Order: sequence, then C-alpha cells, then structure tokens
Amino acid sequence: MPTSSRPEQRQSAAARALTEADAVDIWIARWLRLRRKDVLARYGCDPRRLYEIWEGLRFAASRAKAQALFRERYPGLVDQVDFSLHRRIPRALSAAPELQPDLFQ
Repeated sequence: MPTSSRPEQRQSAAARALTEADAVDIWIARWLRLRRKDVLARYGCDPRRLYEIWEGLRFAASRAKAQALFRERYPGLVDQVDFSLHRRIPRALSAAPELQPDLFQ
C-alpha cells in the first residue's frame, strides 16, 4: 500500500475544524441550494458537522449572522428561501406502519 509523504494528503476529512465564519458560509450555501457534496468537498469535514450547524447545535448565532448577510447579498432571493432549521425525519421501524398503513394488505 503506497503512502504519501505530503502532509495534506495524510490528513483525514475529520481533521478539519469548522469555525463560525465557515458556519455562516455553510448556511448561505444551504439557502443557495448548493449540493451537500460540494459543501463537504469545500470544507473537508464530516457530514454530521453540517447537520449540527443546520440543526442549531453548533454555532447557534451563525444562522442570524448568515441571514443578515444573505439579505444583504441576495435581496431578490429572500422571499424564495426557507430560513428554518433542519428537521430530522425519524426512520425508526415502529414509525413505518403509521406512514403507510395499507402497504402490505
């Protein structure tokens, strides 16, 4: 198995620590509907870090800052954007019968 001597290739994706400025940019990228894959490639972080930001668990103040910046930069898109937090959809097996009660009858 070949190894690289360059340090930038040896660092894992989890080694990238996000800052509040990154969180503001991540919010704006979400509202501009950039692909999650592209955002992950830009910041080199674990996908769970994005959802921690979008759920308000990390950098809670970044959403308000991003909203103000978004309104300033993209005034024509403000009425077309949903500024709400990300909501998890439970995927538990117990919830399946309530979602599709007549599926297997």
